[in-house]
Amino acid sequence: MIFRETEIPGVVEIEAEPRRDTRGFFARLYCPEELAAAGLQFVSTQINLSRNDAAFTLRGMHWQDPPYAEAKIVRVVAGAVHDVVIDVRPESPTFRGWIARRLDAERANALFIPEGCAHGFLTLEPRADVLYQMSRAYVPGHARGLRYDDPEIGIVWPADPKVIADADLAWPCPWSPSPGLPRGSDG
Repeated sequence: MIFRETEIPGVVEIEAEPRRDTRGFFARLYCPEELAAAGLQFVSTQINLSRNDAAFTLRGMHWQDPPYAEAKIVRVVAGAVHDVVIDVRPESPTFRGWIARRLDAERANALFIPEGCAHGFLTLEPRADVLYQMSRAYVPGHARGLRYDDPEIGIVWPADPKVIADADLAWPCPWSPSPGLPRGSDG
């Protein structure tokens, strides 16, 4: 696996190193030893699948606060998504900054998202399946979120969402304008 730091401390893009032959390819997608060697202390305790039938389905922006905070590895196993991470850690130098990456099944790339970061995505194709490896089991009643279109965050989405849950539309826009904040990156 290849590990690439992003503009947000602790958020790492993970690229598979496929071994190709006439059958297709074989790639390692999760290895605690390789993660630890890259400085990521992560053990998957729960795996979730998000199936999204329509293109331009938006899910997010979600996180869990301590003591139920979750780190996660997010990977697309069918289709493609525009994946977004927002730093919601007040002590972080990139607080309220965001990054975006295209995750797709063909590349088999992923994002490691540490505790204290909001996550969401917009599907780019119909039938996009997103696999989440979680550091802890989900605890109901402790989910947090913010609007995907919060003007103070200023996420640049590649298209307008066509499908979005009422719950995601109900999240607040929690921050007032503040000059000098990082406005994001879709590296």
